[in-house]
Amino acid sequence: MSENKIDILSLFPEEMQSLLENEPKYRIKQLFGWLHKGAVYDEMTNLPKKMREELTEKTYIALPDILKKYVSKIDGTVKYLFKLYDGQCIESVVMKYKHGNTICISSQAGCKMGCKFCASTQNGWVRNLTPSEMLGQVLVAQNDTGIRISNIVLMGIGEPLDNYSNVMKFLRLVSRDDGLNIGLRHISLSTCGVVDKIYALADEDLPVTLSVSLHHSNDADRSALMPINKKWNIDELLTACKVFFDKTGRRISFEYAVISGVNDNDVQANALADLLNKKLPSIPFHVNLIPVNPVEGTGFTSGIKTVMQFQATLEKRRVNATIRRKLGSDIDASCGQLRRREMNL
Repeated sequence: MSENKIDILSLFPEEMQSLLENEPKYRIKQLFGWLHKGAVYDEMTNLPKKMREELTEKTYIALPDILKKYVSKIDGTVKYLFKLYDGQCIESVVMKYKHGNTICISSQAGCKMGCKFCASTQNGWVRNLTPSEMLGQVLVAQNDTGIRISNIVLMGIGEPLDNYSNVMKFLRLVSRDDGLNIGLRHISLSTCGVVDKIYALADEDLPVTLSVSLHHSNDADRSALMPINKKWNIDELLTACKVFFDKTGRRISFEYAVISGVNDNDVQANALADLLNKKLPSIPFHVNLIPVNPVEGTGFTSGIKTVMQFQATLEKRRVNATIRRKLGSDIDASCGQLRRREMNL
């Protein structure tokens, strides 16, 4: 890939028009449609040869290569290790549900947030992904599996709100009705608590679901697990969540990894209920309890009976809580570990 070439899959149609100013609008529409099917220029047979030659000269299509693919024999979950143009590796997971097919995508190569239970962050951050590199994960996975992907979660490698401008452009591109047409209400964005960007997201007029990694109900313990809490504490985070709901009307989801001996007893379940009921008394929210996947170097585990008891305690306190269904357990479907092994991190 030449540094002088333009990443065309990251462009809106009007930006393509500026690049190809002599082409009529209907040709730009055809080009955009082809790109959002995951096509390369040789496959765009209804475009003039001269136009395709100009595109080849001026631009590149940033689709990732499938380096490794694992398919669960238990539930059909598909995990991809993708290789990008510069050799960086990222992971995506396609999960099948009754309500549709969901892909979990990465937004960064590595992560700088330092959460203690996460494999994605253990060797730090390398770079942000472009809008095209996020789109490419969806396109390649959809074409490879042959199934229609209807839901997206930005919960893979990286912190989406740390790659704010690229993620916002990705959201607008992937939801266009002349492209993949995946509705924003079918997209969840996960954050560890980048508070200033939660406020910014609330003003974007993008009705995505905000999923907030909480994992503890007091600042001292949350800071030990999640360094970002030292910058923005729980009170600041929940205040931002309230503003997000007030502006968007979208229910907030809180992620809570139930870790044995760390945050999993009844006292902590009641403390979590106290916190959320006090800070968000009139806001619909949901707690997603996550049995942790073993990650080399952390020693963290979960006991399913304890997770179920934690859920029961929350529900007694009128907190809506579910346990995340564990998919792809036979293919190591949690994010970050394949990348570490492949790149010898």
